[in-house]
Amino acid sequence: MLQNVPTPSIQYIYTHPKQASVCPQLSILKFLFLNLILHSPIPRYIILLSESTMGSDYKTIKINIKQSSLVQPSKATVPSNQKLWTSNLDLVVGRIHILTVYFYRPNGCPNFFDPVVMKKALADALVSFYPFAGRLSRDQNGRPEINCNGEGVLFVEAESDSTLDDFGDFTPSPELRLLTPTVDYSGDISSYPLFFAQVTHFKCGGVGLGCGVFHTLADGLSSIHFINIWSDMTRGLSIAVPPFTDRTLLRSREPPTPTFDHVEYHLPPTMKTTTGSSTRKASTTVLKLTLDQLNALKAAAKNDGGNTAYSTYEILAAHLWRCACKARGLPNDQLTKLYVATDGRSRLSPQLPPGYLGNVVFTATPMAESGELTSQPLSTSASLIRSTLSKMDNEYLRSAIDYLEVQPDLSALIRGPSYFASPNLNINTWTRLPVHDADFGWGRPVFMGPAVILYEGTIYVLPSPNNDRSMSLAVCLGADEQPLFEKFLYEF
Repeated sequence: MLQNVPTPSIQYIYTHPKQASVCPQLSILKFLFLNLILHSPIPRYIILLSESTMGSDYKTIKINIKQSSLVQPSKATVPSNQKLWTSNLDLVVGRIHILTVYFYRPNGCPNFFDPVVMKKALADALVSFYPFAGRLSRDQNGRPEINCNGEGVLFVEAESDSTLDDFGDFTPSPELRLLTPTVDYSGDISSYPLFFAQVTHFKCGGVGLGCGVFHTLADGLSSIHFINIWSDMTRGLSIAVPPFTDRTLLRSREPPTPTFDHVEYHLPPTMKTTTGSSTRKASTTVLKLTLDQLNALKAAAKNDGGNTAYSTYEILAAHLWRCACKARGLPNDQLTKLYVATDGRSRLSPQLPPGYLGNVVFTATPMAESGELTSQPLSTSASLIRSTLSKMDNEYLRSAIDYLEVQPDLSALIRGPSYFASPNLNINTWTRLPVHDADFGWGRPVFMGPAVILYEGTIYVLPSPNNDRSMSLAVCLGADEQPLFEKFLYEF
């Protein structure tokens, strides 16, 4: 079922933050102007003015929003207004949409990403994935829950006179963010869709698909599962792995019996000394590591005295943590905390059913002093990461759920920007996720990644779309730290 909604369109001018120092007054005016127009009820275009690397030339990217629709399930499969209970893990993640973007090269088909085809398959997918078409609500105790009312998901059709090449290496940025729909969070939690998608057709014939999944509804794996099923159904395929929607499998034990001190939910270390500036400019860049470079990094770790064979991830995470400490110039006695997102689906016993829909992300948080990381062999840091990850077994994860159950306010444990800022680091690894499987019938994406990185101190590790086992790092750090981080990254 389709329901047209009023099509918002705005005239949006954006100046790329990498060169904001060229004209600081422009940045202030930009901020004021954006706050004005984002609340304007009668816009028509989205226009981005992006500075070149020299800061003197401007490239205009115009996006025309053609139509917005609410797509509802093609048929009802559950009782009206069924409510889904949310687990403790659903309630300690950010109350935001996870924003991702997919880019596709044209393949010559005349119906390339035809919105009629896309919306029909989306409506069919929502029959099984009906929670995506619902809204948030609250139970009698004020706990957020998912109201499966079939209200629908937002589907936006757009076009642009730009090309895929205008986005360079697809660095997460305000440009990519505007390829996803904008949602007003100022109203009640029941006022916005839990899933939205925007299909933008570019002058070159390519397409950008920007998606958003509200984090309370699903983690990254569940989100990608839904998007990939949507793509399968667009190709006429059936659902290979249906969603499992019963979240009570992640209820706490009765009574709750946490048996560990869950430092992952404690406040992070803070800087012992502060810099002269009270504000830090963050920037995002994409750095690439080839398979040869990754193998060289592992060989270097082995040659520094480590006899244990560590995984590529353990070595890479240790290296990134060390590079961040060096780039930030942390003193040797500065305590630093590494956040490593860990999927609990296979670590719980019994394992969760395939297709479990919800959040099953736990966090491993090794801690060390900066001097230990930068002066000791890389294998030592890798060993610390391995030992912390090895503790994430069923007993530890069940204890974590119980620990959350006895907390007075789960919203107080939602991690904000202060958690990952210096001296700490957050690493999200998508290399084992099927991020490039979203083939809607016109070919696999040439890129998939986050549209924007919200918090400084966050690194996304992304797989190559070419299956060549290389990796891309989307790195958000202080702008003055980026050159040093890049320098240290390739020194091994």
